[in-house]
Amino acid sequence: MGFGGISIWQLLIILVIVVLLFGTKKLRNMGGDLGSAIKNFRQSVRDGETEADGKGNEDTERKPLEDKPGRVFEAEATTENKTREGERHS
Repeated sequence: MGFGGISIWQLLIILVIVVLLFGTKKLRNMGGDLGSAIKNFRQSVRDGETEADGKGNEDTERKPLEDKPGRVFEAEATTENKTREGERHS
């Protein structure tokens, strides 16, 4: 038995039919395109991981906020706001 109940001979017949339909040159080009696509995908994943690592370092080194008019740094929630938030979560 082969893959999913397909024997080796049936796989060879399918391979011969595919080669006759597409030709060896086209199959070779398709294989090369598939290989380069996989290579580019792996490279972009690797680049994304290094960018994420670089961004993580920048986030940990935050600069303190400047005291500008109109900004609130410390605030307390009023009882009205607390009851509204309680209603949303319930």
